[in-house]
Amino acid sequence: MPPPAKNFLILEQVTQLQQALKESKLPHVRERIFMILLQNDGRTQQEISRFLGCFPRTVAYWCMHGDPDNLESLHNKQEYEHNRKATPEYIELLLKTVEREPSDLGYEFGLWTAGRLATYLTEQTGIDLSSSQVRRILKRKKYSYIWAKYDLEDKQDPLIRAEFQEKLAQYLTIAREQPEPMQVWFWDESGFSLRVIRRKNWGKRGRRKNITGQRRCGRVNVMGGIREADRKRICCFIKKGEGDIFYEQLQQLNKLIRGYL
Repeated sequence: MPPPAKNFLILEQVTQLQQALKESKLPHVRERIFMILLQNDGRTQQEISRFLGCFPRTVAYWCMHGDPDNLESLHNKQEYEHNRKATPEYIELLLKTVEREPSDLGYEFGLWTAGRLATYLTEQTGIDLSSSQVRRILKRKKYSYIWAKYDLEDKQDPLIRAEFQEKLAQYLTIAREQPEPMQVWFWDESGFSLRVIRRKNWGKRGRRKNITGQRRCGRVNVMGGIREADRKRICCFIKKGEGDIFYEQLQQLNKLIRGYL
């Protein structure tokens, strides 16, 4: 059978293949897309084989069997034989579940993994997929397993925060104009957990999930501050992060500052 003529693909097919080439995470799928696009550009199968460094028989097979209107034809059969069991309803429930907190559904763990999602959806739908199959579906839907960030916005009062920011701006202005009578220190407490805290979870690409800053016992606590004027730093270890100790450390900071004056 003679090779197809140059530019045998219509514009829509070329656009679809180029988009899939950018988005596919599978090297062998991208290679097969290249084969079809190069053939559409007028390259012979021998030229494509030399260019991509693969066997001529491989190029001949995918140029013949690769369907530009059906990108699934470019995948290995086993990659889709299980995902066919994932009905649209299953996928819709998966995407809704991954956006919810596990605690809302009665679970004690704090984050979703692919295995936990697979188990939950099996219970809800009766469709039994492995964790790798669930992971593959999520990646095709533009989800990735990324680091979350701690968020304390639920504990903040926006009005009080705005008032504080206004006062802070005034204090900073005075401290910069009159550094002797006033100093501005930024003081905070933090801790290092003695157990592994899992912060990775599934989220839509380009958007990180927020998780609460709750901790359990077993960590090293530290308090410290930095002076706004010259970035001088003070740090000390404490037994426990609580109000009384915080106030005690501020008193010691005040004595230290007076000693410098």
